[in-house]
Amino acid sequence: MKKKLVAALLLGTIAITGCGGNKPADKKAENKPAAAKEELVISAGNYIMSGKYDPTLGWGMWGPDIFHCKLLKIGTGNKLVNDLAVKGEVSPDGLKYTYEIRKDAKFADGKPLTAKDVVFTFEKTKSRASAMDLTVLDSVKALDDYKVEFVLKKPWSSFPYKLACVGIIPQHAYTDTYGEKPIASGPWKVLELQKSQQLILAPNEHYYGKKSGFKKVTIMKLDEDAALAAAKSGKLDAVYVNADDAATKVNGMKVQTFDALDLFLINLPTVKESKDAKGQTVGNNITSDPAIRKALNVGISRKTIIDKAINGMGKPTASAGDILHGKTGAVADGKVEEAKKILADAGWKDSNGDGVVDKNGVNAEFTVTGRSNDLARYNTVVALAEEAKKFGIKIVTKSAPWAEARKALHTPTCWAFVPDDPIFIYDNFHSSQIGKNVIGNPASYSNKAVDELIDKALAATDQTEAAKFWMQAEDTAEKDVPYLMISYPQIVYLVNENLNIPGYDKLIQRGQGMSPIENMNEWTWGKK
Repeated sequence: MKKKLVAALLLGTIAITGCGGNKPADKKAENKPAAAKEELVISAGNYIMSGKYDPTLGWGMWGPDIFHCKLLKIGTGNKLVNDLAVKGEVSPDGLKYTYEIRKDAKFADGKPLTAKDVVFTFEKTKSRASAMDLTVLDSVKALDDYKVEFVLKKPWSSFPYKLACVGIIPQHAYTDTYGEKPIASGPWKVLELQKSQQLILAPNEHYYGKKSGFKKVTIMKLDEDAALAAAKSGKLDAVYVNADDAATKVNGMKVQTFDALDLFLINLPTVKESKDAKGQTVGNNITSDPAIRKALNVGISRKTIIDKAINGMGKPTASAGDILHGKTGAVADGKVEEAKKILADAGWKDSNGDGVVDKNGVNAEFTVTGRSNDLARYNTVVALAEEAKKFGIKIVTKSAPWAEARKALHTPTCWAFVPDDPIFIYDNFHSSQIGKNVIGNPASYSNKAVDELIDKALAATDQTEAAKFWMQAEDTAEKDVPYLMISYPQIVYLVNENLNIPGYDKLIQRGQGMSPIENMNEWTWGKK
């Protein structure tokens, strides 16, 4: 009853803020072109409503930053291309990266964006306790108004990917509350933010790229039931929905899916259970046995998990190399008998007939945590448990808020990683990263051969050479299955049949549902 009341109140709010509506067209009007529309009202998940739009504190790492331009951006095939930068070069020793930036870039207040703003942005980011790790950056300086030089402490081939994450902010207008109303350098500026209700945007008229044909976009903060109800009543032009609602038919709206970059996986700790210096549990006594990890990798049917957990809205994967290195081919899994043999050969047998294999009196049973505010992740854990039963492994599912799940990050947990930057391999497979940074190698994986390959990749001064070592490191590590890669989930939207959202030349981040707005400046109105 409470949820229905909240939905009703929010629908009232939408009616007040105004939207042209999606009233069902009568038969006579079916073939008439849709009238031009100047304003949109959408629901794009709640993360976009955070009011923490400060790139120096990590905004843009896990979703689209539509407020700021960046030196580089990720394009087709996960390759870096220019954005604000027009030209770049790397010194032979791999320590200096120099970029020329375009001269027509301006902030939303009309003031020019120069190399000094780039320097200010990266110095501020480096100085803060941000999720963006810039410890390898020694210094950054402006060589002139439109040329900037980054000097590294050591060769670090993945450094340019940082330049595709950090949005450029204005030195002249930065304050401690900047994140609530940023001064745009990208395609959109914030007109108004009501954190508990809505975010109102307008195009940045000074943006050097393509400008939106819509004068205003209102993004509503709605829970799942309220968002779907608003779509059905014609109050929204586009709405992010759970995969379970992909088959929902809404008059005047179409279902549009977007392939996403986020990789659903389970970390399978490779060390036995213990306590770390903070008293947190690390490792797992069952997954530390390689046979358990390898049996799961070949025995589960990823397609079945995707069908059950996210209504088929995803693509199976057993390797992050699908994205990083363009690997292709069917996933070889669902081999229940092979999984049983792997377990039996390692001494895991069902000695008491309860359907769970055991070894030395210990059942092959462990808990996997799913994020309670991310139904797709939790459902993935539940579906995984059903698959593991087929060959005698018992997985206990646990739902927990992310704050709690993060404390248990070195025990089996369902993660959503974004492997667009090869540093993903360093963070998750290099032994030096155990317990470090935000992620800190949650599988506690250690392999000297893998470490050496990663070190070579980072030291490379050529991206092609680096890619070769990244691929070798990943291939070697994945044979040990420290992470059970499962799927790339898709993003599902209900979209007004007159609203055209173009495709992407790259995979977008899932970003808790908000990533399809990444190219919102290219959306158009009118049936095609």
